[in-house]
Amino acid sequence: MTLISFVSAKGSPGVSTAVIGLAARWGGPVVVADLDPIGGDVATRERDADDHALEEHRGLVSLGAAVRAGDEVDLVDHLQQTRDGVDVLVGASGPRQAQSLGPAWPHLQRTLRAYPGDVLVDAGRFVAGSPAGPVVEGSDAVIFLVRSEIAAVAHLRDRLTTVREPWALGRPGSTAVGVIVVGDPRDQRAVDDIGRLLASSELDVTMLGTIAHDPKVVLRGPASSSRAVLRSVFSRSLVDIVPRIRAFAAPSAVGQEI
Repeated sequence: MTLISFVSAKGSPGVSTAVIGLAARWGGPVVVADLDPIGGDVATRERDADDHALEEHRGLVSLGAAVRAGDEVDLVDHLQQTRDGVDVLVGASGPRQAQSLGPAWPHLQRTLRAYPGDVLVDAGRFVAGSPAGPVVEGSDAVIFLVRSEIAAVAHLRDRLTTVREPWALGRPGSTAVGVIVVGDPRDQRAVDDIGRLLASSELDVTMLGTIAHDPKVVLRGPASSSRAVLRSVFSRSLVDIVPRIRAFAAPSAVGQEI
């Protein structure tokens, strides 16, 4: 299996929307793990097959309780399925509930890795000391999402500069770090410009492409099978970028160009 963490450097570039949408188009066994320490969005935005709300206490909270109790843990026991067929680990409702998991956080990576398929982690905004840090840093790949705005790119550069040494960016055997731009998929220049800027700062990351920014998708749901969503630029951009992400995160692809 492959463990891939999706994060932002600052703000809300649409990490949760992108991760759910990617999972719906993944083309293989996959789980979305909502580990945003500020509070997850999955429980409030997704519904089950019967159009009922997902259970807030079955997911990260129940998994953390089982870990703390020393019980034998199987990730599948704590998953729920959305109406669009995506298996999800519902996240904490807010910072207080996330902090209450305490010593369970460092053990989550092992539990996620035991899953036989791929795991896409929504780790929200990544900062030093984040409870989700052990999972993010132990992933096969970490992918930053960023809007093509000057302030957002500046924050991304600062965050990558902070982790350059501890993550050994660009060195053999290091975690693969990629960047996805959230914006206009037709604007390849934005991707190229951001890539050059990061390279000029000696930040060895891989530019993976663009996911379309579409506010309407947030209202309908990113994994929705409605005709409007499936035909949207957002959906087409996800279909295009999934194989790049999968190839990039494969262990044998570390250090290679995509």
